Amino acid sequence: MKSARSDDECKQEISAAHDFRAAIPNIVDDLVSSCNRDGCFDHVSTEPIPYREAIIDIIRRLALILYPGYFIKTRLDQTNLGYYLGQQVTSLYEVLSEQVILALRHDCIRHNQSCIKCEETGQKITIDFLKGLTKIRTMLAKDIRAAYDGDPAAKGYDEIIFSYPGLWAIMVYRVAHELYHLNVPLIPRIMTEHAHSLTGIDIHPAAHIGESFFIDHGTGVVIGETCTIGDRVRIYQGVTLGALSLSREDCQNLRNQKRHPTIGSDVIIYANATILGGKTVIGDRAVIGGNVWIISSVPPDTEVFLEKQNYVVGDKKK
Repeated sequence: MKSARSDDECKQEISAAHDFRAAIPNIVDDLVSSCNRDGCFDHVSTEPIPYREAIIDIIRRLALILYPGYFIKTRLDQTNLGYYLGQQVTSLYEVLSEQVILALRHDCIRHNQSCIKCEETGQKITIDFLKGLTKIRTMLAKDIRAAYDGDPAAKGYDEIIFSYPGLWAIMVYRVAHELYHLNVPLIPRIMTEHAHSLTGIDIHPAAHIGESFFIDHGTGVVIGETCTIGDRVRIYQGVTLGALSLSREDCQNLRNQKRHPTIGSDVIIYANATILGGKTVIGDRAVIGGNVWIISSVPPDTEVFLEKQNYVVGDKKK
């Protein structure tokens, strides 16, 4: 049986712990000093910036409005639909307008802009955005039907809404795209990058995507900032609609130029295809096979695919 520890041993440990903690003020001073050097990115200001967790919560609130009855525990019917939507829209207005105002004010101060009356402008933007929710719901309904029509594994619309990562990424994109075109800083990109982290699908909020869009499976899909996609387009996992690699100087010169491809209507792009460049146009009704690399335009009504490889089938025992 071990003997009880002496009081002296306990006092020595307490003293050692005190010595270690005594080093913390110097560490803090060093961290504070580093915030005044070029090697540190910080936001030390009297004005707060948008809160990432609040923006993620806004996405959840939007899903409750865009798909009434799907993501709640209680019953929703015609009797309480108006009350339910009234509550949800009012709550969304409060939290979204707050974050939009913070984003506008942060952008104004960071770039030393002239006053745009952040409070009033942020509230107006939020109301304009809320007025567009019906249009977004109509677009999403077409996306859901496109998913059902394009995937024989889909058992119904409910399954698509609940479980398809492609639809979730598209929903977040369509919301972020509206905010982007209302000139809201930061928030649209935070939204789409959160969807990226959940689904593996990376869609820039500035991209232009037509109606009835379907991403099957979805993991690894990339759609760049200046990409334009027509109506009734279907793409599969691993597809990249990206930009050609540029030098640092070229990157600065092309920052606001078209760098990503244009995809026509009724196009199908199979898994792991890579289509690059702002001058690249994929014509209407084209079919792009899997694993191809495209940096030049493809005419309408054509197919692009790799030649069949020669497979060798051997006897495992030999």
